[in-house]
Amino acid sequence: MSKKDKKKKSRKMAAFNKKNLKSAILSVMYDDPVKPFNYRQLSSILGITDEESRKLVVVVLEELRESGYLEEMGRGRFRMRTRGGTITGVVDMQPTGYAYLHSDEAETPVYVSARNLLHAMAGDKVRVHLFARRKGHDLEGEVVEILERSKKYFVGTLEVTRNYAFLVPTGKVSFDIFIPAENLHGARNGQKAVAEITEWPANARNPVGVITEVLGDAGVHDTEMHAILAEFELPRRFPDKVEKAAEKIPDEIPQSEYNRRRDFRGVTTFTIDPADAKDFDDALSLKKLDNGHLEIGIHIADVTHYVKPGSVLDEEAYERGTSVYLVDRVVPMLPEHLSNGVCSLRPHEDKLCFSAVFEVTPEGKVLHQWFGKTVINSDRRFSYEEAQEIIETGSGELAEEILLLNGLAQKMREERFRAGSIAFDRVEVKFDIDDSGKPLSVWFKESKEANKLIEEFMLLANKKVAELFGKGADKKGPRVFVYRVHDRPDAEKLENFNNFIHKFGYGIQTVTPRGVAESMNHLLENVRGKKEQNVVEMLAIRAMAKAEYSVRNIGHYGLAFDYYTHFTSPIRRYPDMMVHRLLEKFLEGGRASHTGDYAEMCRHSSEMESRAASAERASVKYKQVEFMQDHVGEEFPGVISGVTDWGLYVELENKIEGMIPVSQLDDDFYIFDEKNYLIRGRHTGRIFQLGDPVKVKIWRTNLEKKQLDFLLANNGETRDNSRPRSKN
Repeated sequence: MSKKDKKKKSRKMAAFNKKNLKSAILSVMYDDPVKPFNYRQLSSILGITDEESRKLVVVVLEELRESGYLEEMGRGRFRMRTRGGTITGVVDMQPTGYAYLHSDEAETPVYVSARNLLHAMAGDKVRVHLFARRKGHDLEGEVVEILERSKKYFVGTLEVTRNYAFLVPTGKVSFDIFIPAENLHGARNGQKAVAEITEWPANARNPVGVITEVLGDAGVHDTEMHAILAEFELPRRFPDKVEKAAEKIPDEIPQSEYNRRRDFRGVTTFTIDPADAKDFDDALSLKKLDNGHLEIGIHIADVTHYVKPGSVLDEEAYERGTSVYLVDRVVPMLPEHLSNGVCSLRPHEDKLCFSAVFEVTPEGKVLHQWFGKTVINSDRRFSYEEAQEIIETGSGELAEEILLLNGLAQKMREERFRAGSIAFDRVEVKFDIDDSGKPLSVWFKESKEANKLIEEFMLLANKKVAELFGKGADKKGPRVFVYRVHDRPDAEKLENFNNFIHKFGYGIQTVTPRGVAESMNHLLENVRGKKEQNVVEMLAIRAMAKAEYSVRNIGHYGLAFDYYTHFTSPIRRYPDMMVHRLLEKFLEGGRASHTGDYAEMCRHSSEMESRAASAERASVKYKQVEFMQDHVGEEFPGVISGVTDWGLYVELENKIEGMIPVSQLDDDFYIFDEKNYLIRGRHTGRIFQLGDPVKVKIWRTNLEKKQLDFLLANNGETRDNSRPRSKN
């Protein structure tokens, strides 16, 4: 049966009312937008045979003509209206129910009201009919066809009655999922579960679903962490066949591998990692040369020696794309036998590496470079805290080597900033958690000299590997490669950012890329320690483009590198494994790889990186809300960190963010001024603007949605006279 026949058959099975008949007719006509159809032809295609339904086709055709979708060609024949037209794009849902469509076919986002969404959800690829633009209004449209669902599995809490249930989804989902009793499959009231949407009838308020997995009782720490992973469709465990494949890989290194590799076991080598880390994928070695120069080795775990292309281990690593770091656990990309064992560069053990070795002057200038397979034996495993103490005190084990490398790293860092690299140093939120998972305190992890030492040498290796490919070192021109790219910031975003920071007496140059970088660094230095620091840094980051993986090199704007890649973390990032394989093939003189394959792998890797980052943020947000449950009714100082037409986002001094609903600002009717990041009272003229200090009262917490609601501490009673409450 042809695809066309299948489409006709599926349409014949539908029972039509005016709403879904409208969608069905438009779907037919979009397939051939210039061809005119009459009601008989459309009835035949849709399998409509009864007289009442055929009359409804006539009525719907006339309504579509009147609303501007269709134009009449004479004798009752209609075709798609050419003016206005349709575009395809991706839905970006807003908290109050409406959405914007982002499309390459439109210069600006297209506004879609809640009633015109046709049950479209965030991330769905849809077709939208554009309305004629009204003067002074956004481009507006209506979803007429859902082309591809971004998501069909949803995580939530079950509310079960005798004959049916609803799954109340976590996150920013505006509907509950109806679960017939026969689709519960043993799931109970109050449990966290995963549901698959099986259908969404045209006139139904809720989609229908089936429970595919029960995660456990809501509110239990492990259940909630598993729910976050499931929410972003990230794996929680390895299939048995993957674990078994990993266990078969021996720890012992055969003599043949020693023979074919450069031996660094006699050179001083060490690792610096977080105190709780077990997957050590990079080490540094240092040797003084007779000519006064230094030989610095950047040794990276040779993961691809063990994980072969096409193996079950490789396929699993590719699907995962990255390790995921939640507040209390690591979900590794590779089974622990590899990530924490065979591949991990543990001290006093021979380990296989892929290394970048540089001859460097005392001033930090690279004179010679070598890339190849090595074997190392690390002398010492340092935590960042231990290395930092050596840097600060000047004494300790391997102090001479660490101090020497730190001095070089500082020079390299200074040179990088002179070239236009931007210094974003965001603090990382951490929690002290008890055995049950309850957060006891919140603290911040800041990047110190020991962190920057490692960062600088990893940047060096990544940059030099990328240059080897990008500059066409084989004299035959550039080869296929996986770059880590970062585009220049959007000019309009930069201008808006510049207009905002003028409020605080700051400014940046927005004309040249180099000028932007230099003035941005100057701004970030000046704002450090000020009350507006977090807001300014946050908006500066938002003004920047997002880094991603690509086979097309456009450079890395934020680092001011013409060529950059990810080579140094193959235990936890699949793109690094791709780079290792490409580099090995290049060094062996092999043929270049096919661009198309790597382009899709880059796209997938960028997507998985984004999902992992979202899950990490969600786990932090969950613990922040849980921590604040014990502080409902208390008052805290904060700074307005976001302004929307539905509320003011406020960040407290402990980096926890919540929202003051506009509905609770009951002293006036407030109007949103998007351009100036503020809301203004219509009658009083009272202004709340991004960056303003405010004092808030913790009003209510919602763990299910990971949301905190605040009230202005001096704003009196709430409009609905609700008293503070927590929802577990």
